Amino acid sequence: MTVIVLTRCPAGLRGFLTRWLMEISPGVFIGGPSARIREQLWLQVQQYADTGRALLAYTTDNEQGFAFATHDHKWHPIDHEGLVLLRRPKEQQKQPTSEPPRNWSKVAKRRRYGQR
Repeated sequence: MTVIVLTRCPAGLRGFLTRWLMEISPGVFIGGPSARIREQLWLQVQQYADTGRALLAYTTDNEQGFAFATHDHKWHPIDHEGLVLLRRPKEQQKQPTSEPPRNWSKVAKRRRYGQR
């Protein structure tokens, strides 16, 4: 079983994938091609994705029962003691400015800045 998920990719790439896989939802393709075909499809996806993102998941004989690959994702696969996990980058939290805007209510200022 192979699943390919595309985000913000050209329509031509989606059309190409429908030759081999079934599009069950916009940008979500599923099917059962051989390993050789899957690898060739993934190479084409990486080549023609442009600024879009892509995710490939497929069944395999390992502890998890599946493997996956990513293309231009913020989350990156890492190996953790034999299990492949996705590492999400830390998001930078915005520090509130020292002075709240003048048109805010007293309650909003207390919630945001802890002022009284």
